[in-house]
Amino acid sequence: MDLSYDPPATFRDALGQLHEIVADEVGCDDFGPGDYLPGLTVLLQSMDYDPQFSERGRRVAWGMVVGVLRGRAQAFRAMRDNPGFDGQPITAPVVITGIPRSGTTALHRLMAVDPRFQGLQTWLLDSPMPRPPVETWRDYPEFQKSVAIIEARYAAAPQKRAAHHVAAEEVHECCMLLRQSFVSNILSCAWSAPTYDAWWQSQDETAAYEYYRRCVQLIGSTAPDKRWLLKNPGHIGHLDLLFAVYPDAKVIQTHRDPAKAVPSLVALLMQMHPALEEGRADQRAEIMLRREVAKWAHALREADKVRGQFPGRVLDIVHGDFHREPMSVLERIYAFIGMDIPEKTRAAFERRIAEQPELQHGVHRYDISDYNMSPAEAREPYGDYVQRFDLLETSR
Repeated sequence: MDLSYDPPATFRDALGQLHEIVADEVGCDDFGPGDYLPGLTVLLQSMDYDPQFSERGRRVAWGMVVGVLRGRAQAFRAMRDNPGFDGQPITAPVVITGIPRSGTTALHRLMAVDPRFQGLQTWLLDSPMPRPPVETWRDYPEFQKSVAIIEARYAAAPQKRAAHHVAAEEVHECCMLLRQSFVSNILSCAWSAPTYDAWWQSQDETAAYEYYRRCVQLIGSTAPDKRWLLKNPGHIGHLDLLFAVYPDAKVIQTHRDPAKAVPSLVALLMQMHPALEEGRADQRAEIMLRREVAKWAHALREADKVRGQFPGRVLDIVHGDFHREPMSVLERIYAFIGMDIPEKTRAAFERRIAEQPELQHGVHRYDISDYNMSPAEAREPYGDYVQRFDLLETSR
């Protein structure tokens, strides 16, 4: 949460002002190909029309948009300053995906304990550049800025730590790069943005995925031979684009009862509502749940279509199995990706499992009944998905 920037009187008229702010700050006016401009334009128009921002909320939202565009400008500046960054291919990356709140984060952070992997740290997603040596990170103004923004976000909504803790130095989601093309599902999540969401649903994200791939190459250019470990729930609706940019990717798809996972997502997203908007919280939450239920059901159907074209390239992991027997699940995954688990790495896995760091900030509590929907209603758009993967937690 960045409160450094005074918001404009109207967002839709501030496209030029936004670019000037970022260009002055980054010292570069190269924003790359113009494919990002339609989405950014619609987003700014939506910000005037859809949300009921508080005065503080207007400042917060403007700071977020500045930050996303700043990340894009920093990426293109770093690409210019590091010729040849894209000289090495990204070979056989391991990509974790699945509907949100189905265990992708816990699995991602557990596997990131293995030093043979490299990942996308939060601060490098905010400011894409070749990854410097870890011992120097805290000297970078970009790292310090990411820390400050994260802490301000948790100060505004402390309960977010329990629901989804993020740290500047830890691995985070690919969507933070994808949103820098301004064609992204997450840009309609922070505040009410149905106008942008309606536009996004009809868009092709090919250009966004190409930009994302180039940023991954940029960040990993200091360790070109190290295997990538990536994670993003949103990939589940775009497996075709994922395989287009990573033809030999190994994909791990997590599964959880949508009547548990999707309300958890809505509860997480709604935690920022009081910091941004005035009123309508209950109404927005109910609408959001119905939207997210439909969105992720559609994403799973799209994934099933693509998976049939890539046999043997996707491994299914059930959320409940991972939480009951994490080491057994890790052994299945490592066999699938063609790697062993050295004893030192196994011991590190077992320590993290025992420490349960995901619970150190408390328990994320939510109830689907708070959003005027029953579990049966949440499951209905998913057809036989719950039965196919035996996801009913009460049946175990």
